[in-house]
Amino acid sequence: MGIEYESVVEHPRDDVWQWHARPGAMRRLVPPWQPMSVVSEAESLADGVAVLGLPGGLRWVARHDPAEYVAGRRFVDELSSDGPASWPPRVIGGWRHTHTFADADGGTRVHDQVDTAVPAAALRSTFVYRHRQLADDLAAHRRAAEAGAAPMVVAITGASGLVGSALSAFLSTGGHRVIRLVRGPARGAHERQWDPRDPAPDLLTGVDAVVHLAGASIAGRFTEAHRAAIRDSRIEPTRLLASAAASAPDGPRTFVSASAIGFYGFDRGDTQLTEDSTRGDGFLADVVADWEAATTPAADAGLRVVKVRTGIVQAAAGGTLHLLRPLFAAGLGGRLGSGRQWLSWIGLDDLVEVYHRALYDDGLSGPVNAVGPDPVRNSDYTRELARVLHRPALLPVPALGPRILLGEQGARELAMASQRVVPSKLLAAGQPFRHPDLRGALAHQLGRE
Repeated sequence: MGIEYESVVEHPRDDVWQWHARPGAMRRLVPPWQPMSVVSEAESLADGVAVLGLPGGLRWVARHDPAEYVAGRRFVDELSSDGPASWPPRVIGGWRHTHTFADADGGTRVHDQVDTAVPAAALRSTFVYRHRQLADDLAAHRRAAEAGAAPMVVAITGASGLVGSALSAFLSTGGHRVIRLVRGPARGAHERQWDPRDPAPDLLTGVDAVVHLAGASIAGRFTEAHRAAIRDSRIEPTRLLASAAASAPDGPRTFVSASAIGFYGFDRGDTQLTEDSTRGDGFLADVVADWEAATTPAADAGLRVVKVRTGIVQAAAGGTLHLLRPLFAAGLGGRLGSGRQWLSWIGLDDLVEVYHRALYDDGLSGPVNAVGPDPVRNSDYTRELARVLHRPALLPVPALGPRILLGEQGARELAMASQRVVPSKLLAAGQPFRHPDLRGALAHQLGRE
């Protein structure tokens, strides 16, 4: 029982060890398809304690064993207890995870051994995912270093969201300092309180770059109140934050703002849409245009401004895939309407790398299409998702369904939107994609590699 799994990553052992020792490593390694979240990470690989949240308020407590710790080479954690919420997970009998790092030709041999009653077949996908994340993250940070990037202080709004939490963990494991801009009281040096309607003059002092991700979800019925929330959470807060960045003493040189491919309108037919394409029609196109224009104070002050026009993010822990997965897993999935709509998608980790590159690549500015290189039609998307989950996709959803749930406008601009967007600037810059094809992105997120 248990599992042994190893791979060789093409990076020095010290780099691999430091990646594991920095904040964010556990968040990068917990598989997104598993029903658990990181409550707190161990402050030390030698003798720290990490806590994972499980369904029903349960807790998985992993306590590091100082007797087995060898700096740069090995650390061990064991399933432990800390109060009643941590008792039920002990029914598996035990869990002892030994992490070993050894020099190997061309890199580092990473070896995981888990002693537990859980069979290897149930654990294999987890370790395939973990080793892939490690290798890909290290490769991304090496590319940045080779391009001349140095450690930065990065302030992030929306840091607790799907993209923000992944980006924060990615940056911190790469040696950058992340400052979360939060609306409540700051809890330590890693946070600063941010009032979206009145940012403090010194909010961004000592910051090298800003990543602005905050904004109300666009999902939902397009009522007047919902449309107002979408606009009000984006446009004026972005303008005020951009102004704060422009005027901050010892402030940022780079301002990266979230945007969306909704800029191109809800239906442009089969036209390939690049960053040079004109704005489309619809409520979301209007919002995105004003949202992007709100970054002007930063650009006028000489900051490099990047507007990340994001497609449909593929992430098992949130967004569209999170909603569709249980339906398709139950064999109840199928194309939406005619299935001819174009879907411009991007894997979560590739989106994180787009934001990362926007921080250090002075050649990127203005709008950048954050989509994968291969947009697909809705019918192709549903077929690939069903194939990855080994289920049929035989139940098409009539267009009437989204109209009932989202209203006419919501259905037209969200569920039935058709945008064939290509990442022209990223391709011209030579940006590699971890998951250039849809099947690979879905398989990685769903543990089916």
